[in-house]
Amino acid sequence: MPYVISDSCIGNKDQACVDVCPVDCIYEAKGRVWIQPGECTDCGACEFECPVEAISYAAPDDNDDDLKEAREFFETVLPGRDVPIGSPRGARKVGIIDSDHPRVLKLLNGG
Repeated sequence: MPYVISDSCIGNKDQACVDVCPVDCIYEAKGRVWIQPGECTDCGACEFECPVEAISYAAPDDNDDDLKEAREFFETVLPGRDVPIGSPRGARKVGIIDSDHPRVLKLLNGG
């Protein structure tokens, strides 16, 4: 199972985790970065770089809310998009995703 990024990352501009990811599976969207669960190789490089300690390992038997949210982010048609993001195999080629998860937007707006 992959590493996940919690809500404490929302609004953080550091993104050192993105630079160290060897498989380029950390995608940027408005106000947050997301690890694509199907692309993460469990190397852990991102966890050590996170300045807000928002990255953790999601164990296979864990009913992890952050993992559920990440899967939903990549598998659901988000506002402003026609298809789910899916697994494009490379965040750099995708660039910043111009849509976001409704929960992130709510938290960014003080909700």
